[in-house]
Amino acid sequence: MEFIPLIIAAAVVYVLLKSSVKIIGQAEVMVIERLGRFHRVARSGFNILIPIVERPKALDVRYLESDVGGIRKITSGSTTRIDLREQVLNFPSQPVITKDNVTIDIDAVVYYRVADPQKATYSVQNLPYALETLTRTTLRNIVGEMELDATLTSRDVINKRMREVIEDASIGWGVDVTRVELQSIEPPRDIQQSMELQMRAERERRAAVTNAEATKRAAILEAEGVRESQVLRAQGEKDAAVLRAQGQAEARLAMANAEAEAIRLIAESLPEGQASTYLLGQKYLEALPHIAQGKGSTIFLPAEASGVLGALGGLREMLRTSGGEAADAARKPGAPSGGAQRALGSGPLDSSNT
Repeated sequence: MEFIPLIIAAAVVYVLLKSSVKIIGQAEVMVIERLGRFHRVARSGFNILIPIVERPKALDVRYLESDVGGIRKITSGSTTRIDLREQVLNFPSQPVITKDNVTIDIDAVVYYRVADPQKATYSVQNLPYALETLTRTTLRNIVGEMELDATLTSRDVINKRMREVIEDASIGWGVDVTRVELQSIEPPRDIQQSMELQMRAERERRAAVTNAEATKRAAILEAEGVRESQVLRAQGEKDAAVLRAQGQAEARLAMANAEAEAIRLIAESLPEGQASTYLLGQKYLEALPHIAQGKGSTIFLPAEASGVLGALGGLREMLRTSGGEAADAARKPGAPSGGAQRALGSGPLDSSNT
């Protein structure tokens, strides 16, 4: 029995030491009240409180947890230690009506940090619940001004506007809102099916446009290839024609030079003024075989042709005389040779059908 007072005294000392000695961890603070009024903020490390006179102020907290079945629920509690690190406030998705009267479920999350523990404790009764409610109302206001398509494609715009509004409203609570993110946006099932059909139709349209563009490009390339091939072919034909014309001109020029040289030699070998008569008679002789190819057996020569052939015969005799046949020319002076005599007929010439 004599140990009972000692045990009671030890218990009282333990309770007093436990309530008066506080060891606060890093990035944590504790709001200390003295006789019910704010006294100071206890920082990390070893802190001593006056028993019964001083006590820490409790702060409400909320957590979003999932049970075994995957059902998400909010767990509320309180703590005397205020965490100064960046915290995540996650709450279940909520239905929001867009400007075009479509109800969608949006799941948002808020990242915040307690900057002033005194304001976070005394300026608002339940800081997590206040932030959650403010986030819900702000989200409804912002999405209510936007249509469904704009809501689905403007997450960054929504996040920025929500952060600005929540930060302005919560600045008096001693809280810095760092980020606001939309985790998911889920339209109704029928809207999702309509969006899938629209997306499929849009992809098919893009595929058709792509195929049409490819066909158009292929046709353009083919036409350009045909045009270039025709241009090259025409250029080649032009160059070939120019080369042929140049060849023919050079050939004709060479033939003309050769013919001029022949005429010059003939003119030098004949008496003056007889070269043209010789050449004309030669042309008549070359034309006679072609004239004789007809069906008739009698050929009439014009007087001009007879005179030319006679002159040609006389030239032949003159050439023979100049070549050393003067004796034959002395026996028959002025008489044409036998070949010339046959060629100089003034009447019709009989010829066989050859």
